Amino acid sequence: MSSDQTPESGRTADVRTVLVSSVIGTTVEWYDFFLYSTAAGLVFDQLFFPSDDPYTGTMLAFVTFFVGFVARPLGGVLFGHVGDRIGRKRTLVSTMVLMGLATAAMGLLPTYQQVGMLAPALLVLLRLLQGLAIGGEWAGAVLMAVEYAPPGRRARYGAWPQVGLALGLGLGTGLFALLGNSLDERQFLEYGWRIAFGLSIVLVFVGLAIRLRVSETPAFRRMRALEGAARVPILELFREPVRRRNTLLGLLSRWAEGAAFNTWAVFFISYSTSTLGMARNDVLVAIMAASITLAVLIPVFGTVADKWTPRRTYALGAAAYGVLVYPAFLAFQSRDPLLVGLVVVLLLGVVHAVIYAPQGTFYAQLTPVRLRYTGMSFVYQFSGIYASGLTPLIVTALLAAGGGSPWLACGYLVLTGVVGAVAALAIRERDLFATAETTTEAGSRESVHA
Repeated sequence: MSSDQTPESGRTADVRTVLVSSVIGTTVEWYDFFLYSTAAGLVFDQLFFPSDDPYTGTMLAFVTFFVGFVARPLGGVLFGHVGDRIGRKRTLVSTMVLMGLATAAMGLLPTYQQVGMLAPALLVLLRLLQGLAIGGEWAGAVLMAVEYAPPGRRARYGAWPQVGLALGLGLGTGLFALLGNSLDERQFLEYGWRIAFGLSIVLVFVGLAIRLRVSETPAFRRMRALEGAARVPILELFREPVRRRNTLLGLLSRWAEGAAFNTWAVFFISYSTSTLGMARNDVLVAIMAASITLAVLIPVFGTVADKWTPRRTYALGAAAYGVLVYPAFLAFQSRDPLLVGLVVVLLLGVVHAVIYAPQGTFYAQLTPVRLRYTGMSFVYQFSGIYASGLTPLIVTALLAAGGGSPWLACGYLVLTGVVGAVAALAIRERDLFATAETTTEAGSRESVHA
């Protein structure tokens, strides 16, 4: 066998194509998904949910933001089933097309003033389609990288698709900031935000051109040859004690990462502009700077996770997030754009990189190959309902209950950090599955633990 090939990963050229495909694919998907979150805090409350009470309009916008997270588990189960039975590649092509069409259609929607309740109804429908698409995207993109990776570098390779989240968020907020600088308020609300949504079609064509060049993963092909695909993966996921325990603890561990990201990248936008009265572009530039930092550091902490193990690295990041919540909100009260920006870069750019870099590889280790697409999707997407989708709603409600004071909200966020760190450490190292194991090894391990 040549030096550029391993039994697990295939040729180096194949791996490079896979990594590029994973990063660009997840960037496009997250760009589309988080465009909505940015627009929810800045635009949709005025155009689709007008109200005399700013809290009411914001809450209604975040309700539709949450709808996407309700759809994500359905997409995870649906596309996870397809991905475990038919393959990772074809599933990922389908999710990208669905996401791109839904996002572009949002940019064409009429407003509440034009068509009344039909406008928010159509917005919710398209948000549901976005949720279905992202529900099937994440696990497949991570698996393409992890299952192609050479031994000893699983976490590093698994971290690369995670970069897509940072790039997608940075691209979306950066484009919103650029449009906000180039257009006046009336122009931005009338058509400026639509440009960002329409760009999705161009990005989808670029992503598909690269994704279609990727072959199916060696691990999936070997599993199909040795044993065959699972008939109903979602049922088999809960059939063995080890799988059940790993899945339930995985759901709890995700609470920290989901709450952290959606606090700093979603809630913070509306909080800083509405409650703190900061300039919109100052806030968007801070988010964009944090996104760039996150993109740079994710591969770094992926490499660290190969030495520390993904589980421990994830737990460390979750604990750091919990510790920094109160100091962060204390700094926000200064309303100083420079200080607030630096804090956001620390929280979203550095600390979140520690959590997010090892997450994909960590969750890939919770289940054997034949159930991995479904298992990863279930843990990541089902937990997204309470960990991610509800976070802006809960924190906004606690902010209102505190009369604008953030300290009740801080208590909730600290709790999510503690739960996430403890749950990650409670997953036993001996119960984790190697990310490129054979099905025979997987079966042997489960029989030992059963």
